[in-house]
Amino acid sequence: MVQPLNYLAETPSQTAGPYVHIGLMPTYAGNPGSYQEEIGVSPISGEVQGTVIEIVGSVYDGTGWALRDAMIESWQPDAAGKFPGQEGADPAVSGLCRFGADAVTGEFSLRTVKPGPVPSRYGKPFAPHISLWIVARGINIGLQTRIYFEDEDNSEDPLLARIEQRPRVDTLIAKKIGENRYRFDIRLQGAGETVFLDI
Repeated sequence: MVQPLNYLAETPSQTAGPYVHIGLMPTYAGNPGSYQEEIGVSPISGEVQGTVIEIVGSVYDGTGWALRDAMIESWQPDAAGKFPGQEGADPAVSGLCRFGADAVTGEFSLRTVKPGPVPSRYGKPFAPHISLWIVARGINIGLQTRIYFEDEDNSEDPLLARIEQRPRVDTLIAKKIGENRYRFDIRLQGAGETVFLDI
């Protein structure tokens, strides 16, 4: 639910345009070597605990066109539901990844470890999920959403339980398309519009 914030003025925003890739993913933008080491190239490194999965998908606009300049950041816990810095967290999981849509097909791919359930302050844990931030030309403010998995028990997830229009829950569920492979498409508007979070 949106809360009134009358005491702060909102900072003006503008579309990210194609420039966001240059600053955040210079190698992807065709400018390798800008940084000694780019941030978020992969959310995992070396031998990770748990199952390595791949998630593919596209970001579609209201006309059904796949955006070919979308950039996505993902954040997630490790296979035990622990984030970096927490005691016992898998040191091979940074949890952060930046990836872009293919410039020709508009399809993205995320190779990561399947996350575990995360404790919540609501009593019941959050079902395994990955948080996403999406930016592209024409998107004035980055969009937040989540990926859940159809082969997990999502029935008591505190966030999914708050979605009043129950058919829309399905827009947050990645479909299994193969062994350790999932498909998750993001629709910005129109039929099947993805649920976006105001956080």
